Amino acid sequence: MARKKLPVGIQSFVEIRTEGYYYVDKTPFVKKLVEEGKYYFLSRPRRFGKSLFLDTLRQAFLGKRKLFEGLFLENHWDWSKKYPVIYISFGAGVIEDENDLIKQILLIFEENQENLGITCKHADDYRACFYELIKRAAEKFGAKSVVLVDEYEKPILDRIDDLKTASIIREKLKNFYSVLKDADPYLKFCFLTGVTKFSKVSIFSGLNNLEDITISPDFATICGYTQKEFENTFADRLEGVDLEEVRLWYNGYSWLGKPVYNPFDILLFLRNHEFRPYWFETGTPTFLIKLLLERKFPVPELEKIEVGEALLESFDIETMELETVLFQTGYLTIKELRKRGPRRRYLLGYPNLEVKMSFTDAVLNFLTERTSEKERLIDRLYDALEANDFEGLQKIFSAFFASIPHDWYRKTELSGYEGFYASIFYCYFAALGLEVRVEEATSKGRLDMAVLFEDRCYLFEFKVVELEPEGRALEQLKEKRYFEKYAAEGCKIFLIGVEFSKRERNIVSFEVEDVSL
Repeated sequence: MARKKLPVGIQSFVEIRTEGYYYVDKTPFVKKLVEEGKYYFLSRPRRFGKSLFLDTLRQAFLGKRKLFEGLFLENHWDWSKKYPVIYISFGAGVIEDENDLIKQILLIFEENQENLGITCKHADDYRACFYELIKRAAEKFGAKSVVLVDEYEKPILDRIDDLKTASIIREKLKNFYSVLKDADPYLKFCFLTGVTKFSKVSIFSGLNNLEDITISPDFATICGYTQKEFENTFADRLEGVDLEEVRLWYNGYSWLGKPVYNPFDILLFLRNHEFRPYWFETGTPTFLIKLLLERKFPVPELEKIEVGEALLESFDIETMELETVLFQTGYLTIKELRKRGPRRRYLLGYPNLEVKMSFTDAVLNFLTERTSEKERLIDRLYDALEANDFEGLQKIFSAFFASIPHDWYRKTELSGYEGFYASIFYCYFAALGLEVRVEEATSKGRLDMAVLFEDRCYLFEFKVVELEPEGRALEQLKEKRYFEKYAAEGCKIFLIGVEFSKRERNIVSFEVEDVSL
């Protein structure tokens, strides 16, 4: 019997169900959503299956029972009822300005008018036509309308680097979505998806009953594959596959429920059987890396960031918090929920090895004009670690700092920033996929960085000589006796004190001491 096809990039529920593709059954969520509420919002990173789930909703409301044969919803849905569906997607193309946005909306409504057999009397007025579609569809079909919106905020994100234009587009969208409040008597169900969550004040003013299910444990696995779903659905393709390595590479996205795989990643892995950053390669976060460096945010701290509820959930173009955007776009995920009385705090970190390796590698690429040289240095770094060659390590990092264009230092004043130098070391080791521990607490204080490689443990302390006396880096490592915590792990321990000069913009001291017990 021929195996089913892998639905890489397929967003059509109809195509998946009629053309012999694998399908992970997410239809229990359709029933749950419709039974428990009316207005919903869901944020998930790109290529996470949002569009497919939206189309699943559409086909259920259209009453396409045959598509659901063998799935949960087949026997848990009233197929005698059919509803008119207004489907809006901003996923195609790039919106240039407000006129382009309105033109795109009117084109979307032309298609909806054709599908519903309705002609808007005010076809050139995007707000009036939207209201008219909802109302007249409900009247024509004798059932309340369903509105599904995919990538609701993409027109804003298309121009996120142009604050003035993005603000104008945001106001137009705010005006557009306000129609939903007035059309409430004619609405059965509304579901909006996107990557980022803008505040209700900025986009959904007046739509106070919109329920955000982004970090609801009940809907944590509405998109993506759990480990069980992955192993059960694709069982016939897993012979000889190291499931633990697959989990480390691609699983780990969490929204307060079971961790999940990004479908795009896992489907391409099953096709190619090669560990590669499939998802990451579809969109390098240049804008975020620029923001990271301009705000002097220490890259090692991305391993574990604690944020409050407001910071985790709110986003706006005038107050763009780096942690918020990194979480909403999928470069960070929830590792732990911490409750302090009535306050909720979230510990964020990289979801998996793919994102950690790729993001840190992208930071290095962003800083240098010679990517090929950076790649050569990473290869040399691994060789130096294998040989325990400390002179080689110093030369590798010195060469990279020398390759950073002068303009970067001039614009950002990074040369006097200790965290910048530590970030480079961290990015190199993380890009190799090594275990890197940062700011680990000991009884004597916090260690800057520990790198574990084979049977060795390298403990780093970083200093800028213009800020502290020379020789303090290694001296502090010995004084604080950080190594005692790692001695129990049975590895050879090396203390490495690295000192930089903001005038030289490079390493001026690299001291090593073997303290293996």
